[in-house]
Amino acid sequence: MLASSPNNIFDQTSIFALGGSTSLVGVAIYVLLAIALWRVFTKAGYPGWLAIIPLVNAIFLVKVAGFSGWMTLLYLIPSVNIVFHIIVSIRVGRAFGHGWFFSLALLVVFWIIGYLIVGFSGDRYRPERI
Repeated sequence: MLASSPNNIFDQTSIFALGGSTSLVGVAIYVLLAIALWRVFTKAGYPGWLAIIPLVNAIFLVKVAGFSGWMTLLYLIPSVNIVFHIIVSIRVGRAFGHGWFFSLALLVVFWIIGYLIVGFSGDRYRPERI
C-alpha cells in the first residue's frame, strides 16, 4: 500500500471536508463578483441580472469594453485569452475613467476589488473614452 493514499475513513473524510470549504470560498467569490458586475452592467446600460449567469456575464463584459459579443470566443483560445482579458480590462477601466495602471492592478490582478470599486464608485460609463 502506498504511504500517500488514505488508509482509513478519517483521512478520506478530511479530504472531503477540505473540498467543501474550498467550494464555499469559491461560491463566496462568485457572489462578490456577481454583485460587482451587476453594478458595472447597470452603469453601462445593460440589465444587472445578466451578471448572475456565468457565460453571459463574460459576453456582456466584453460588450462593456466596446467589442462585439462574439469576441468572447477569444477566451477559449489558450494564451490568447490572457492577452484578451488584459485588453478587455484596460478598455473597461478606460470607459469608466481609469488609467491603465488601475486597470492592470485592480481589474486584472485583484479583480474583485477592482470591479467593486468601479461598480460602487461615482464613476460614469462613457463608451467614447474607449
